Amino acid sequence: MKNSYTAVLKQYEDSRIGWIEEIPGVNCQEKDYSTLVKTLQLTLKEALDFNRKDALEAAGSEYRELSIPL
Repeated sequence: MKNSYTAVLKQYEDSRIGWIEEIPGVNCQEKDYSTLVKTLQLTLKEALDFNRKDALEAAGSEYRELSIPL
């Protein structure tokens, strides 16, 4: 599993917004950058866990997993 992702952080009006480049839908808004980074980490973990669970459920009962390095 990949251990590092790229966050794009930006000030927008009086808030900070951020998203993860590699995972669509992982985006957050907070008042300060440190809280934004923590929220992005939590949201990224939840998205990866959800996607993993969803993929395994879709595979059914007979499947194998293979790690594919880039």
